[in-house]
Amino acid sequence: MLILAATPIGNLGDASPRLREALANASVIVAEDTRTTNHLLAALGLTTTAKKIALHEHNEVAKAESIVELARDGDVVMVSDAGMPGISDPGYIVVRTAHDRGVTVSAIPGPSAVIAALAVSGLPTDRFAFEGFVPRKGQGKFFANLAHEPRTLVFYESPHRLADSLVAARDAFGADRLATVVRELTKMYEEVVRGTLADLSERFSGENRGEIVLLVAGAEVVAMSRDDAVNDVVARVRSGERLKEASRAVAEATGIPGRDLYAAALERSRDA
Repeated sequence: MLILAATPIGNLGDASPRLREALANASVIVAEDTRTTNHLLAALGLTTTAKKIALHEHNEVAKAESIVELARDGDVVMVSDAGMPGISDPGYIVVRTAHDRGVTVSAIPGPSAVIAALAVSGLPTDRFAFEGFVPRKGQGKFFANLAHEPRTLVFYESPHRLADSLVAARDAFGADRLATVVRELTKMYEEVVRGTLADLSERFSGENRGEIVLLVAGAEVVAMSRDDAVNDVVARVRSGERLKEASRAVAEATGIPGRDLYAAALERSRDA
């Protein structure tokens, strides 16, 4: 069996009894960084004779098959440096391979920066989209493509790029869009700051430290008739936007199915 085990994201007290038991009894531990896992084992007072295998973005494809074969014959515990494996960390390819090969996959739930940050953010939690790490380049275009997304958006960001990303987010989503910066979750200097993107871009304009989760409120759904929505799509296309992208953007803003807008705008353009 392949067991995905969530590890603490800062506070060792969040290590569950199941995690401790799994690590102590494992015959194989697959770790994002074996040095980090060794530190965790020592901090938890655990000793193990488990074989440790390093798994990271550069070798996951090459090692997936051999790890799954080990899991076919016994329990293999997979951990990342913090949180749940496979969530913006290595693990997905191994899990997919395990399913393809008929090997059972299970999980030991636990700390998750995405869920914890969302819960404390003060932003809507009923629907959300996790977008992973903000790209190093092209933040403006990245955020602009999400400007009409109605769900709460969750991003990971590094402290030294936070200031630039907040400015890019402010410009793409609008200065008045609500957002929350969550810093150092579960640690001594945990900080949760909610405000407009204008406020946050000013608040965090200097040097920042710690692990960062950035959350942005979703776009407000605009009430619009179907005819007006189709007119909006047609106008976007005439200004140079592709029909597919225009239909998707208007659909996200209005709640009208994109395929309906696409078909109606296409028909209207043929009749014109």
